[in-house]
Amino acid sequence: MRVAGGVWDAFGVHPQADGSVTASLWAPRASAVEFCLISEVSETRFPLQRLVQGVFFGRIPGVPVGSHYGFRVHGEWSPRAGMRFNPNKLLLDPYARRIGGHLHEHPAIYDYELEDSAKLSELDSAPYVPHSIVTDSEFDWQGDARLNTPWSETVIYEAHVKGLTQLHPTVPALDRGKYRGICSPAIIEHLQHIGVTAVELLPVQAFLSEKHLMDTGLTNYWGYNTIGFFAPHPAYASEPGNEVTEFKFMVRELHKAGIEVILDVVYNHTAEGGYDGPSLSFRGINNKDFYRVDEHGQYIDYTGCGNSVNASNPQALQLILDSLRYWVEDMHVDGFRFDLAAALARGERDVEMAGVFLSAIQQDPVLRQVKLIAEPWDVGPGGYHVGGFPSIWSEWNDRYRDDVRDFWRGESGLSHVGWRLSGSEDLHGHKLADQFTSVNFVTAHDGFTLADLVSYNHKHNEANLEDNRDGTDNNRSFNYGHEGPSDDPHIIETRARQIRNFLTTLYLSSGVPMILAGDEFHRTQRGNNNGYCQDNEISWVNWNLGQGDWDLVDLCATLRHLRKNYAAILPGEFFTGQPLSPRGPKDLAWFGPDSAEITEWTHPESPTVGMFISSDAGGSLLTILNAAPDSVEFLLPGSPYAAEYEPILDTTFTNGKPAKKHYLPNQPIVVTARSVVVLIAQDHVTNA
Repeated sequence: MRVAGGVWDAFGVHPQADGSVTASLWAPRASAVEFCLISEVSETRFPLQRLVQGVFFGRIPGVPVGSHYGFRVHGEWSPRAGMRFNPNKLLLDPYARRIGGHLHEHPAIYDYELEDSAKLSELDSAPYVPHSIVTDSEFDWQGDARLNTPWSETVIYEAHVKGLTQLHPTVPALDRGKYRGICSPAIIEHLQHIGVTAVELLPVQAFLSEKHLMDTGLTNYWGYNTIGFFAPHPAYASEPGNEVTEFKFMVRELHKAGIEVILDVVYNHTAEGGYDGPSLSFRGINNKDFYRVDEHGQYIDYTGCGNSVNASNPQALQLILDSLRYWVEDMHVDGFRFDLAAALARGERDVEMAGVFLSAIQQDPVLRQVKLIAEPWDVGPGGYHVGGFPSIWSEWNDRYRDDVRDFWRGESGLSHVGWRLSGSEDLHGHKLADQFTSVNFVTAHDGFTLADLVSYNHKHNEANLEDNRDGTDNNRSFNYGHEGPSDDPHIIETRARQIRNFLTTLYLSSGVPMILAGDEFHRTQRGNNNGYCQDNEISWVNWNLGQGDWDLVDLCATLRHLRKNYAAILPGEFFTGQPLSPRGPKDLAWFGPDSAEITEWTHPESPTVGMFISSDAGGSLLTILNAAPDSVEFLLPGSPYAAEYEPILDTTFTNGKPAKKHYLPNQPIVVTARSVVVLIAQDHVTNA
């Protein structure tokens, strides 16, 4: 690896003490590479030396921190062979720590002529594309370190940096919608109140909007269109140009509050898109190896976004791993949720659980120590792999989402939801896994909010300007008699109770709960289930809360208290269904309304079920879920399950506080239509 004057690693552009920078770029198929120093009035080009293993390297004097730069890469123009070199295009550094400027829709951003895609474009793209910026890494971390919160104690809150605080009245105006807004005292206090231990942020790596959005005046709000794997998105900085420092400040302050930071990362594709996309970085540096292309130079698309990063290529894999380690070691994040992780795990074609991507992370001494969450599917053939990722991974469990939704809308019974409540052993029990392999969610950024889930039968995405064709039609939702907002008191009350039911189910299920920001106080997107392009009040969290909203927030706090204080909810290993002691109750038992134990799933579609859980660590709970549209009289189980029952939560009431204090075994309890009752199972009778 060594050459005269030093080594080419690390890739990227790095400032030196003498005011110079080192520049290192992997472009093995290129014939020449130029480092381009950009000012407001000129561009200065410095040729780089070609070194071993396809690396171009140079040391450029007089380049201070804050300088804008890019690369121009020379080589063969042969799109049908996957070769798309065009030195007329100024390219971003794949390792850039900061990215500045904007992408402008102009013919110059494309490496081909718009009239003939086979012909090389001679237009200079520099005035129309973002630039890389020389960056240092100085920051006072004040002794900060990762929190390493156990999965058993983790409650995830999925949020958008801008959307969470843009409308918050007490967040300082300058910080609303920014990194610093996320760690403002008001937000931290709220997250702590409802028991959040980790915020999972929608993409914060620098991203761009797609051409069709720019043409319609919309933007890519969610951010699943990455162009810089090392650079924090600059628009989220309160002070322009300060995004690296402010991101670090956010992480440090959240850590002080005991809250981890998990990043939703998009390594499966980039903002360069398909064959007709712009040439901004990777396409012009090494298109044929960084992306998956076929023998005709066409992109193989497992992502639905036009291209797929070839993570099985050693250098592409190295960039991904270098990026991940940078966010852990330099930016102090605590974990990652991988968008379309199955696309990264593909070998030549198929998803390979023992392939290079997953194996590389498994053996990496830094990355294997942080939280790793897979979205365990992609859009290609054979791409669905829930329950299939290696043991160090947790996974988004869409089966949990679907089965819990179906249960509460009356479309399925215990045969499905029972697995979800108890940790989804049917999906994860075949490997070295535990209940915390399953990241449980009812709603996420993609789809209806909880309020919309109980208010709309159909999506309403007209604002996306795609004639309501975008977004899924498989919502598993129910409007309870009226589409959208209603003045009917019965409909309003039913919807509110169902929201309480969903949240109660989520908090009290075994596994790792993930809450969508705003669901804890009835946030709506007006029926839009694909708000990826809505950077406005449709997507922003509205903090103008009424009494019912505050009651729901307090209910979440109560639920988190139960989850934290009753070990039976989180046994660590899957339930056995066996007694914990010769005369004691089972660790998990299911009951019908007649108090008969369900041992052979003889009532698999019953809308009313009791779930009894117990632990060696003490504390037993009976949770009765009634998805029926009518009240049900439920006979409480007798010995050996309890000597007395104390209700501690009832979703009939807006604050969850039950009306009665004590019940005896074999005594009936009336469970309201579509409600949950949670009771402590005492092994002795109190003197109340």
